[in-house]
Amino acid sequence: MTTAAKSHSEELALIARVLAGDNEAFYDLVRPHERTLYLTAWGILRSEADAEDAAQDAVLKAFLNLKQFRRESSFKTWLVQIVINEALARRRRANRRGEESLDAPADEDPAADYIPKDVADWREIPSETLARRELREALQAALLRLDEKYRSVLILRDVEGFNIEETAAILGISQANVKVRLLRARLQMRDQLAPGFDGAWTSGEPYRKVRSW
Repeated sequence: MTTAAKSHSEELALIARVLAGDNEAFYDLVRPHERTLYLTAWGILRSEADAEDAAQDAVLKAFLNLKQFRRESSFKTWLVQIVINEALARRRRANRRGEESLDAPADEDPAADYIPKDVADWREIPSETLARRELREALQAALLRLDEKYRSVLILRDVEGFNIEETAAILGISQANVKVRLLRARLQMRDQLAPGFDGAWTSGEPYRKVRSW
């Protein structure tokens, strides 16, 4: 049995235990996905506190509605769909209260005519560089400057590793749309992060491109 198949089998076993009344098993079921839930909510709400609340509420809703999980997708995908719905609902409520207005007009795409300064993938930045605290903050700031539609796709695909099909299902958009948004998001991230924090990929060293292009 492959690792993925074993993991899926274990997941189904945990679900069966929860549905049989073993509530403690639900924590083992959800724990591997806590970071994904938080990061997905943060990508929409742009607030650590709100993202934590949304993730917690999503987990509670998943527990209360576990019987409705049809196993047509992975449990992780189902969970992420719940947290996205929760985060979007929170954002709509906040907008109605006038706390903020993040929604662009439906026919407006602020990046539709975006002209990238470079053509490289933002993920080309060395991982050891991104591991530094100040650069993590720069990465977070760059993510926050993305329009929500691009930020969500980027987080699901490049950070959380969902494939194109899963990302499309989670967000309720076409796979072609996922690809377009992902490309634009990567280009914008690259331009925002290049030539790198403090003028170099590694502070103290002259800027040099990661690869020739």
